[in-house]
Amino acid sequence: MQPDALRRRALAVACLLTLWMFVVAARLVYLQTTQHGVLSETAQRQQADAAKVSPQRGLILDRHGYELARSVETQSFFAVPVEVEDVDGAVRRFAQAAGIQEAELGARLRKAKEAKRRFLWLARKLDAEGAERVRNLELKGVYSYSEPKRFYPNNSLAAHVLGFVGLDGDGLAGVERIQNARLAGGDGKLFVNTDARRRGYESMLVEPREGESVMLTIDATVQHHAEQALQRAMERTRARAATAIVLEPHTGEILALANAPTFDPNAAAKLPAEKRTNEALQNIYEPGSTFKIVAFSAAMEEGLARADEEIDCQMGGITVANRLIRDHTAFGTLTMTEALAKSSNVAAIKLGLRVGDARMHDYITRFGFGARTGVDLPGETGGILRPVARWHPSSIGSIAIGQEIGVTPLQMVAAFGVIANDGVRIRPHIVREIRAADNRIVNRAEPEARRVVSRETARTVRGMLESVTLKGTAKLARLDGYTAAGKTGTAQKIDPQTRAYSATKFVASFVGFAPVEKPQVVIVVVVDEPAGAYHGGDVAAPVFRDIAENVLPYLNVMPDTQIETSPAASQLIANNEMEDREAKGEGRKESVDAPGATAEERVSNISVRDDGNGVVYAAAGARALLMPDLRGRSVRDAARVCAQLGLQLEARGEGRALRQMPQAGASVEAGQVVRIEFRRSD
Repeated sequence: MQPDALRRRALAVACLLTLWMFVVAARLVYLQTTQHGVLSETAQRQQADAAKVSPQRGLILDRHGYELARSVETQSFFAVPVEVEDVDGAVRRFAQAAGIQEAELGARLRKAKEAKRRFLWLARKLDAEGAERVRNLELKGVYSYSEPKRFYPNNSLAAHVLGFVGLDGDGLAGVERIQNARLAGGDGKLFVNTDARRRGYESMLVEPREGESVMLTIDATVQHHAEQALQRAMERTRARAATAIVLEPHTGEILALANAPTFDPNAAAKLPAEKRTNEALQNIYEPGSTFKIVAFSAAMEEGLARADEEIDCQMGGITVANRLIRDHTAFGTLTMTEALAKSSNVAAIKLGLRVGDARMHDYITRFGFGARTGVDLPGETGGILRPVARWHPSSIGSIAIGQEIGVTPLQMVAAFGVIANDGVRIRPHIVREIRAADNRIVNRAEPEARRVVSRETARTVRGMLESVTLKGTAKLARLDGYTAAGKTGTAQKIDPQTRAYSATKFVASFVGFAPVEKPQVVIVVVVDEPAGAYHGGDVAAPVFRDIAENVLPYLNVMPDTQIETSPAASQLIANNEMEDREAKGEGRKESVDAPGATAEERVSNISVRDDGNGVVYAAAGARALLMPDLRGRSVRDAARVCAQLGLQLEARGEGRALRQMPQAGASVEAGQVVRIEFRRSD
């Protein structure tokens, strides 16, 4: 071959090689610059699997910082399917140790192995015992990861308030759901990298962001008392369901929200949804006579009626638009106060007619009916209130007495909160503040407040409602040592089959507050479909008393009424008075209380009470009192006695009182600290 031909061939080859190298270099530059992000993501998908890692969820606390919900560390197990050699054996041993279904786990693992997946959750959030059993198996290709699990240390306490979370840590009900974004924090990620042979060689964790904590207005002790009272009521009445809410009227804070039956949020997933319904927010019922406060308040606010005005109740019957509506008893002429105490339908309807349809509708909405209260819980309904244009000619007669309208227990307690708070409605709320992981307050509740009726109207109605407990339909709501006011309600339920009022199914309710002059709590009790007795005064009023008599002493509310004195106790205190005065050189005193003394003046003097068990003790007084013998009493009983005496209880332990200081019979003074040791019996 000629030299020139060789040179030309070599040159051609060199040119081709140069061109090829240029193309390769250009391709590399293109891949490393323009396609870098895309290729990196592709490589990451091929070489690693990622799973969401739940963050440490924030705490849920009661108003005093007591933990209602927290997260605990658990162990979750995952597999790298390509590393699992004996699938059947591994599945059998793992399922038995973890307590899960073998067939379902086997199907998932085989499918993942065939697809050459690099990550598969086997079991999530096992308890310590189950995790230890799995770890002891030392299965090849199975790994563990520490993961938080939601835990409710008080089991069913405030279950409908707290709600619960799902397996992935997302809130599914209650505060857990409505505050999920704050509680949840930010998810982390767990990456598992594999080599070309699909063998895992490293894992990487992107740490999650810890959630914020939520402090509620709920008081765990008040909540406990409300739930226990409802449970006793359910056993006594054999009702379908019952609800109680305790509201602080001056702040709108909900101290307790209880439903019965309840559930354990630690095992909520095992229950059907209807078993977890929050009846306090979702149970729409006709309020019956508890709704009469709207007609009475509206008439007084408009200057159309007075508390001492006499009203003809027409012997128990009134016709509205050719429709006859009757009273439960034939009443003649009553004062307005007596009409409310005796729950006269005729009187309420006459007041409704005076106010008129349009203004009546306006007052109903002012009190908060027909719309959601805005409480920070999910699932609330707005009740039922038709616009005036859709009212029938006789609707005013029904609505004035609590028919043709649907309310929720929360709406009802908020409405009575208006009367208790001198005519101002504070939006009820259940979240007090939000705190960051470092305990810094990042959000504090600022509930809306608006005036509904004047201070004078509210105070007048408040006094009228007291007569309901003194000589009206709610005598069973009278409290030991405290004045109380409220209204009973008894309403027939609609039969879903006939769409008419049922003759056998009722809703019994009572809404009240105490003490009357300076209300500290408003309590609503709704008992749905009680068996046997069904009137609000017989069924719901005693539950109000049960809750209030436990809650008021706990909240350090001083008694404001004189306790009835037995003859034996009266003689004892008279003798003590005489001896005390003779020692000081003073004359006899005919009566402990001055004639015509006010309630506050009576409380500042001395009275005594025989509790029926031979224990005689003095009520709150300004001078020295006799210390009662509280040995053998429960914490609740001891707290109530001390509150009535004006003493400060320092309780140690649980169960029954074993020792006390000062001793029984010793001289004590109002405000003195009493130390009592309690112990459970074996």
